[in-house]
Formats: sequence, structure tokens, C-alpha cells
Amino acid sequence: MSKLIINKKKLFENLNILNNLLEQKNIKWTLVTKILSGNKIVLNEILSHSIIKKIHSFGDSRISNLKTIKRINSKVTTMYIKPPSIKDVTNIVKYADISLNTSLKTITKLNQEAKLQNKIHKVIIMVELGELREGVIKENLLNFYSQCFNLTNIKIIGIGANLGCMYGVEPTISKMKLLSDYKRKIEKKFNIKLKYISGGSSINLSLLNKDLPKTINHLRIGESAFLGTDPITSKRFKNLNTDVFNYQANIIELKKKRSKPDGKISTANIGHTSNTFSKSETYRAIVDFGILDVDADQLIPKLKTVTFICTTSDMSVYDLKQNIPINGKKKEVGSTIKFIPKYMAVAKLFLSKYTEIEIN
Repeated sequence: MSKLIINKKKLFENLNILNNLLEQKNIKWTLVTKILSGNKIVLNEILSHSIIKKIHSFGDSRISNLKTIKRINSKVTTMYIKPPSIKDVTNIVKYADISLNTSLKTITKLNQEAKLQNKIHKVIIMVELGELREGVIKENLLNFYSQCFNLTNIKIIGIGANLGCMYGVEPTISKMKLLSDYKRKIEKKFNIKLKYISGGSSINLSLLNKDLPKTINHLRIGESAFLGTDPITSKRFKNLNTDVFNYQANIIELKKKRSKPDGKISTANIGHTSNTFSKSETYRAIVDFGILDVDADQLIPKLKTVTFICTTSDMSVYDLKQNIPINGKKKEVGSTIKFIPKYMAVAKLFLSKYTEIEIN
């Protein structure tokens, strides 16, 4: 069985670094935990650590994961980070202290449910800034807010935006200034104060050393906390650890073979191949994971001499070239091939029941 290994020391180092960085900028932040797919063991490590006292809230896009968080530590603040489905309002109010919203109909239903549960449910209203995913369009924004302030069990605590997730639209200073301007207009129009401007996600961290408006006082961060990378460049952000997660697969066959298949190629294949052929024979290693476990293109081999050949439902093939000894030892059946997994690889591996999870 392949194995995903989590280095908790490096994870907590990342959380501390982000805490210190954001605290200097007077920015609160939500740790987005959806990459963990509700894994109780890892969440328990995080939620029992003193670090949580410095984190504003814990966000996820799955109600079941928020339920797990609340069961582990009922005192932490939770945030549902996508517009809720109306059919889920009961559990949203029950397990999420805050939700991000774009629909008046949904907010009205949340208000009705909050009354039934004798709660005040907090809401951040998301605004469209160019990504064309969730968000109220600017022409409707003031009217939208006007219809929310009279809901007795809903407390509007802020305005927010999401960029970078669908088309990859980058957050810019001008877009953040626009979001701040919307906040000012709402406060002036309705003579109120909105507590937060939730400017975005890990993709916004690159703006911290620029003239980011001081009104941006909340971010929702997942990728940079867990992987240590800047989503725009995919490179290391500041001095964060980029190897919190390591993935290793077991070699179940290792033989010298040619690279080009022999025979008539049909449409019966279910694999994904690199389609690169060479004339020479090389050592090919079959490892014990496949498409059902993780997408191979989301895995970066630690050794430069290892290259991807093919992945099928439950096995993958890697080219080891001439299998030159490393530290005096060649790869063999029973050896492992190690990878640095990207964000979607980690998320999918946590979902796979065929992957062993180890924390050290």
C-alpha cells in the first residue's frame, strides 16, 4: 500500500510563520482544511495544538468536515467557504458559525433555520471581482445588502471575494481597492460598520509586501499553510516548508523493457501515458497506485532520474533510466519511489481508502 506521510513539525512551523506574518499586517485568517478531506487524525493534531488560539476560524467546503471539526473541538469558530445549498441550511447553521453567501433566497432560509436553532448565524457576502464564479455583481450589491439587514437571526459581518480558483484571475491592488470601496459605500449607505473584508485566499499573500489596503483584514488560507507555496508561481512562499507532505509508492515490478508498445493499439485502454518513446531499453518500475488513488500529473518525483510513463486504475509505471545506484544502492522490487504531492494530489490521497496515512 502506498503511503502519504505528514510532517507535523513542519506543518506547525508553517502555521506559526503565517500567524506572525498576518498579525504584523493586522489580518485575521481562516485555515482552510478541505485538503485534509475531514481526516480525523490530522485534524485532531491541529485542533488540540495551542496554535489554534491565534487562528480566527477553520474553513471547509464540506459540511461533514465541519461536523468533524466541531466534534473534535466545539469551541473553535467554523466557516463554510462556499455558497450553501438551500437543502443543507439545517446543518450549515448547526456546524458553521459563518458562511459565505451570494443568494438572498439562501440567506432567508438560513435566517429561518437560525431562528429554529435559536442562533445568530454570521454571513460574509461575496462580491464578483472578475473570476466569474461566486459573487454578487456590483450593480446589485447595495440592493442585496438592504434586504439582508432586516433578517433577525442573520448578522452580516463582512464583504468578501474569491479570485484565482476557476480562471486563475490574479488578485491585484486595484481589485482590493475596489473591494474596499464597496465596503465604504455599504457602510455609508446604511450607516453601519462591516467588521471584515475577506480579500481572498493563499493567492493574495503575494500582495502583503505591496500597498495592500489596510481595510483588507481577513484571508482564507489553505494551500500556502499546507504546501508552503504561492498559488500564482507554484514556488515557495517566504520561508514556508514545501515538504509537509511526502508520498511514497512501492515498486512491485522492476524490469528492463523497451519503451514502445508492440501490437495493434485499440481503444480498450484506460491508462494515461506520456506518449514518449525511445529506442533504447530502460528500467521500468511498476508502483502500487493508480488513477483511483491519485492523478500522477499531480506528483513530482523527488529523483530527477525518475520520469512518468503511464498510469492505469491501480498501477503506475515510471522510467528509472539505467537505474544508476543512489547512495550505493539500486532500486529493486520492494524499494520505494518518493514524490512531493501537489495540492490536488494530497486532497485525493486523503480520500483514497487504499492509501496509508502516517503522521510523524
